Amino acid sequence: MPGTETYNDHVVRRFLLAAAVWGVVGMGMGVFIAAQLAWPALNFDLPWLTFSRLRPVHTFGVIFAFGGSALMGTCYYVAQRTGHTRLALPRLANFTFWGWQLVIVLAMISMPLGITQSKEYAEPEWLIDILIAVVWVSFGVVFFATLARRRIRHIYVANWYYGAFIIAVGLLHIVNNVALPVSLFKSYPVYSGTVDAMVQWWYGHNAVAFFLTAGFLGMMYYFVPRQAQQPLWSYRFSIVNFWALISIYMWAGSHHLLYTALPDWVQSVGMAFSLVLLMPSWGSAANGLLTFNGSWHRLKTDPAAKFMVMALVFYAASTFEGSMMAIKTVNALSHYTDWTVAHVHSGSIGWVAMITIGSLYAMAPRALGRPAMHSHGAMELHFWLHTIGLLLYVLSMWVAGVTEGLMWRATGADGSLTYAFIDSLIAIKPLYVVRFLGGVLVVSGMIVMAWNLWHTAAAARARLIKPIPVPIPEPVAPQVPAPLPAPG
Repeated sequence: MPGTETYNDHVVRRFLLAAAVWGVVGMGMGVFIAAQLAWPALNFDLPWLTFSRLRPVHTFGVIFAFGGSALMGTCYYVAQRTGHTRLALPRLANFTFWGWQLVIVLAMISMPLGITQSKEYAEPEWLIDILIAVVWVSFGVVFFATLARRRIRHIYVANWYYGAFIIAVGLLHIVNNVALPVSLFKSYPVYSGTVDAMVQWWYGHNAVAFFLTAGFLGMMYYFVPRQAQQPLWSYRFSIVNFWALISIYMWAGSHHLLYTALPDWVQSVGMAFSLVLLMPSWGSAANGLLTFNGSWHRLKTDPAAKFMVMALVFYAASTFEGSMMAIKTVNALSHYTDWTVAHVHSGSIGWVAMITIGSLYAMAPRALGRPAMHSHGAMELHFWLHTIGLLLYVLSMWVAGVTEGLMWRATGADGSLTYAFIDSLIAIKPLYVVRFLGGVLVVSGMIVMAWNLWHTAAAARARLIKPIPVPIPEPVAPQVPAPLPAPG
């Protein structure tokens, strides 16, 4: 007989809907600053509307507001289902939601005003950093307390990735943001010079490693088998990939600082580990794709599965590209060009956004107590808008990046530069317009998703967003490989 206790999806729904809203806001800001690069007059001569002020709003909005809300919501959802237990410390869980939303609002207000540390992916000033640390530690407490009360002895691999992501991001954030406040809105890092750069990119790259990779792999390892409706292709392989990934990723950050004042041997270490990193990255992508063996027919009728498969393809592609770009000779051409922008967005719009969207579409009906999403056609429309927009964006920036790299390094017979910098800007301006159009399609898809989720949640809103009773199954004997997560 199933237990009488129910899953707590109250906070899960809040994170779900917050992710949809912040996805529109963050990507919408990206489209606006993309338009500014094509038509600079759009900054309207206002300091707080310049590209330099709004670009961190875009990155923070997409990575931490959209991605962070999705990660925290799915983490709470998965921990309950794989542990056959109710979420621990519900009041603290609610605090993590409201605390995280407060962090996002404060950051996105302060950054256009120029109140930042000027650190990539770590722009908020010291007061906001303290709040981030408090919320993040609370998030970890809720997650690990839920694992501790699980009724299944085995810890499913998705929780391994979520756990590593929580611990590593907390460590990275606290170490990178150690600073000396000099006023309410200004602080200075305790590190200086090359050391500051090294710590920043140890943080910056591993924010990608653990926030944008490990966390979303946790999402993938739960929702892909669920959507394929069959077991993970190789559970043992997923464990091997986990230990390989977290062992190697920490050492690759210095590839962001090739050809700088960083000691050459440190640059070479970053390059070497970046190449080795390709193996566990492709291992996870292969494991996810092979899970669909025997279920490929589902792609004809299931938009969520389409998003997941395309996400895994882009994960494999962007990790291969990242490893290749870490090679010094390739980096000499690609660095500081829009090729880097293409690579980042291949990973973020391709891998991160698409696995998130697919997972949200898979999770939303269960969390909201509905048999399916409000509109299947809107899901299909979203898939094609997102995919076409992504391809326009990435292809245009690949061409722009290679064009820039070749023009900047072209020299005449006397060794003088062949092109002035302005020549390269003129050459790539049409590609900036294509990038803008691609972004418009991606944001249009996100608006479609937000509309679809809003209508799917109509019944839950009528019940004032109260948890919908979902029976928790009785504990079962552990199996090897692990059983599929319990039906939600």
